[in-house]
Formats: sequence, C-alpha cells, structure tokens
Amino acid sequence: MTGLSKVVTSLRHEYSRLEKEMHKVERALDALGHVNGNRFRRTKRVLSKAARERIAEAQRRRWAKARKQAA
Repeated sequence: MTGLSKVVTSLRHEYSRLEKEMHKVERALDALGHVNGNRFRRTKRVLSKAARERIAEAQRRRWAKARKQAA
C-alpha cells in the first residue's frame, strides 16, 4: 500500500501543477483574444471610404452583368 499511496500523492501533485499551468495558458489565450476555449475573437475590420466605394462599384458591375445576361 505504501507504493500505491506514493503514486496517488504523486498524481495529485502533478494534477495540481497541471491545473496551475492550464490557468496560465488560459490567461495567455485570453490576452490574445481567445474565447470559449476554441475560437478567437475577431475584431471588426475597418475599411476606408475609398475601399468601400471600390467594392460597391465592383458589385454594381456584377449585378449589371447578371441583369444583362438574364435579359
């Protein structure tokens, strides 16, 4: 039984050490924007007015092309 109790004590010590390590990892991931243990929080992208206008114009051209092909 002495050997078994040493193993149990050793496992409890290791478990405690791993919990502390996991806490450190969680804090690091939170600092990087990690959420719910499996996904990163995305920041909203900011586009310039000119970029939005280019995208809108390109979409208008695609719509015009689609309407032209449908007619």
